[in-house]
Amino acid sequence: MADNSTLMSDTGRSLLADSSILDSKITESSKENLFRGSASDDEEEMPQIETRVVLPKEAAKCEELLKALEEIKVPYIKTDSVEEYKNSDSPEFETIFVIADFQDSIFNDLHKADCRVLGPPIVLHCARKGEPLPFSCRPLYCASMLNLVLCFTGFRKKEELVKLVTLAHHMGGIIRRDFNSKVTHLVANSTQGGKFRAAVSLGTPIMKAEWIYKAWEKRNDIDFCAAAEEFRKEFKVPPFQDCMLSFLGFSDEEKKSMEEMTEMQGGQHLPVGDERCTHLIVEENTVKDLPFEPSQNLYVVKQEWFWGSIQMDAKAGESMYLFEKLDSPELKTSVSQLSLSTPNSNRKKRRLRETLAQLTREADMSPFPPRKRPSAEHSLSMGSLLDISNTPESGITNGETPKSCAKPSKNSTPFLPKQSARWQVAKELYQTESNYVDILTTIIQVFQVPLEKEGQLGGPILAPEEIKTIFGSIPDILDVHTKIKEDLEDLMINWTESESIGDVILKYSKDLLKTYPPFVNFFEMSKEMITKCEKQKPRFHAFLKINQAKPECGRQSLAELLIRPVQRLPSVALLLNDIKKHTAEDNPDKATLERAIESLKEVMTHINEDKRKTEAQRQIFDVVYEVDGCPANLLSSHRSLIQRLETVALGDDLCDRGEQVTLFLFNDCLEIARKRHKVIGGFKSPHGHTRPPACLKHIILMPLSQIKKVLDIRETEECHKAFALVVRPPTEQSNLLFSFQITTEEPPKENWLKMLCRHVANTICKADAEDLIYATDPDSIEVSTKDVDSTLSRASRAIKKTSKKVTRAFSFSKTPKRALRRALMAHSSVEGRTFFPASENYLGGRVASTSSLAGIHSPSLINLPSVFEKRSHTLSRSTTHLI
Repeated sequence: MADNSTLMSDTGRSLLADSSILDSKITESSKENLFRGSASDDEEEMPQIETRVVLPKEAAKCEELLKALEEIKVPYIKTDSVEEYKNSDSPEFETIFVIADFQDSIFNDLHKADCRVLGPPIVLHCARKGEPLPFSCRPLYCASMLNLVLCFTGFRKKEELVKLVTLAHHMGGIIRRDFNSKVTHLVANSTQGGKFRAAVSLGTPIMKAEWIYKAWEKRNDIDFCAAAEEFRKEFKVPPFQDCMLSFLGFSDEEKKSMEEMTEMQGGQHLPVGDERCTHLIVEENTVKDLPFEPSQNLYVVKQEWFWGSIQMDAKAGESMYLFEKLDSPELKTSVSQLSLSTPNSNRKKRRLRETLAQLTREADMSPFPPRKRPSAEHSLSMGSLLDISNTPESGITNGETPKSCAKPSKNSTPFLPKQSARWQVAKELYQTESNYVDILTTIIQVFQVPLEKEGQLGGPILAPEEIKTIFGSIPDILDVHTKIKEDLEDLMINWTESESIGDVILKYSKDLLKTYPPFVNFFEMSKEMITKCEKQKPRFHAFLKINQAKPECGRQSLAELLIRPVQRLPSVALLLNDIKKHTAEDNPDKATLERAIESLKEVMTHINEDKRKTEAQRQIFDVVYEVDGCPANLLSSHRSLIQRLETVALGDDLCDRGEQVTLFLFNDCLEIARKRHKVIGGFKSPHGHTRPPACLKHIILMPLSQIKKVLDIRETEECHKAFALVVRPPTEQSNLLFSFQITTEEPPKENWLKMLCRHVANTICKADAEDLIYATDPDSIEVSTKDVDSTLSRASRAIKKTSKKVTRAFSFSKTPKRALRRALMAHSSVEGRTFFPASENYLGGRVASTSSLAGIHSPSLINLPSVFEKRSHTLSRSTTHLI
């Protein structure tokens, strides 16, 4: 069936398909198929037309294709020549040709003859989905762009446009001549024109021509979709494509940062005054006039255009962001409308002075926002309402509130001024509370709500989990303080000296205790997330730049605004103390204020304690992620990390001598891990965050109750900073000796041993921790640090590891050594013996002889691996064997 809207590079009748033409052709084709398969009851039954597939040359050799046709139950014919089928007008068959290569001469012949041509990928796609072969008036190779509606703009060369449209059709795409809301992707070769602006306003993805070419290269991948986000974002038109930017009025640091951002977003930067420049970005707060007369082709725009383009991920329209000089006609016109130099200037000046005087009086009398005439809004500078410190020393007496955040008061009638000191401090408490509520409202309305909004231009700026990490429980805190503000407002309106301010705080103390700890505990994580996202996501950086410049933010960053909840409760406690000082002894509120202050202190104490526990839990999680194979039951609510110590193993019990070993001391256990010989890849969470690979390998998780003695090995020429642990696991019949050398300067060995013994003593409920430390000579337990990290020692360890691997590889007995040992123990009679016989002499006056320090392989509390080899020939020979 002929289709004049098809674009063909080898014919002279190629046209760009218009939407109306395309729709009409498809509609007509659908009707033909419908009428072929159905007839009225009055007419005779028409013979059904059977679909058959012709497979020429390479297509006939594809086994996967043949199997797919059998699955969808379509008969096929293998042939080397298509001539006999090309011009066949058989009423019994609808012939479809499956061509493996659309660049082949056979394809060109069939296409000119208006035959139905498909590619192998679309047949495989239909077989997988259990669908019949599609009816297409154009050759269809694959489904990579199925259901995508494309529109083109900015292409000057007809040959290039024809090629792009043809490839899009081959992949199942639909082409529209005019841009409308049904277009899913705009393919642009220029950032100018109405189609580009419409796509930006509707948030339609704007793609480079390379997107179509690269998608065609993946045409044989059945699972590939050209609209996939990971593939598509690589070919999106950057905001500053074809733009040459210059920056005027910025500091050197800001200018460098913006130039780097320009390059990241596909643009180039030039010095100010360069004739090739297309856009001059001006800092409107510092630049009052341009150093040169701009040409007609140069856009002079405010910095908001720059950040707005990055945030939208597309070049914004310049007309809304043009920089106006002070002497420009447009600005003169706008100023003249508000100018005081008119015949009525004296009257306007007098009105302005009266308005200012009234506002000053109201600010002194009432914390409520004064009402303003619309005309006064143009002539008064509102200033920053957030540039305050929530402390009694620097409380704000200006009650103005940002219009975007302010909630109307229940009663806007100003109350009479109260001259008592108690009233003055109570008014300050209300004013700071009102300002604090406005700050929280600004954080939510200006930052959080736009980030959570669906349908953002250019897609979501941040992931939901990132937004949750940044803002935490701010909405809950706002809810509580809004109620506190309303209660304080009622109290101030109906003020009497006996009004109880303490009751207001006590009423919401439980809510404060519930909402503040989650935010304060993770405040550092919130700041880290802001910093991380700002560095890694240019759109978020631009979003912050735009919003932080708004008047309601008072030129403060999001991180600076988010610190206010951390500061608020101490500020309220100080204000309550001040109110208490000015409260008479016989006033019932005196005792209530004391209870309110105590309740705030309890909340802050709980926050500090909860924060300490949270930090401790984070440290344990860090250990679990750092140590490969770390037991899951290390995570416990009562457990905390005390100290980390880097050491080198001096014996062969835990690992090879000379290996780097890390000790993690917890309040009730000791995690021992060695450095990995081969680091595996990092862990990637479902949210896409990649953790660094585990660099340590778990050896033992040892309860501190199993440590019987801590040996302080004396310093000698051949032994430095060494110590040992005498350990007795519950499943062992004798003690084990683990020796280490400290490799870091901090902590000192003496401090480490005292710390370890103190927590061992706490675990076994022993009062004197010093009794656990025993001094001994290195020779008595055959420990030395000499040549522990020499080249010969490292070579010896490497040979030993290779030997173990070879032994395991060629071993004919796969029975584990541990299983053999258990079997022998089950058939042996074991006599009970004590580790330190009464007749033995202790090392250094306390420890028994070295002959009793040898041990046997056994699991510890957490299934100790069989890493305990016999320490040495001497120790093993003098030990009483249990097996």
